[in-house]
Amino acid sequence: MKRWLLLLAPIALLALVVPLAPAAELPATGTAEVLFTPWDDAEGALLREIGTARRTIHVQAFLITSRSIARALTEAHGRDVRVELLADREMVAKGDNSLVPQLHAAGIAVRLETRYTAAHNKILLIDAEGKNPVVITGSYNFTYSAQARNAENLLILRGNPALARAYLANWRRHRDEATPFAEARP
Repeated sequence: MKRWLLLLAPIALLALVVPLAPAAELPATGTAEVLFTPWDDAEGALLREIGTARRTIHVQAFLITSRSIARALTEAHGRDVRVELLADREMVAKGDNSLVPQLHAAGIAVRLETRYTAAHNKILLIDAEGKNPVVITGSYNFTYSAQARNAENLLILRGNPALARAYLANWRRHRDEATPFAEARP
């Protein structure tokens, strides 16, 4: 019994320090596409969705090493889509192959998350404030290994404005806590 109390004590303290909000129920609208690697072409689906962006792409990434995804984001930026990226600072620092510095050099707004042990979100929001927003999430890191070597999942949710707004609000909360790349550069 003592052992359980010792294990639960930190969780109870966390609940006192960090007020937790109740989960929001959102209407199920739109379509869902699910992909599982290595069998499905998740990277190809990501590239197609990035190519459809007209106004904005909001990215939250633990790691970006996929040259194809980095190129697609840079091309979207080049066609006047506002691309903004949040990335885990430690993974940018540790990752010899991280393409986050390259994306920053291409003019993409990059902020690094430093508050968390791991900023482990993997999210792409495409035209999140438009009539046909796309929310992409799952375990899939934006890496070559996620497609070729790992067992990952990717969920593409289209046409659910309430869901896109919820994800965008969370993305903005993280952005407001993150540090601009130039100031937090590893």
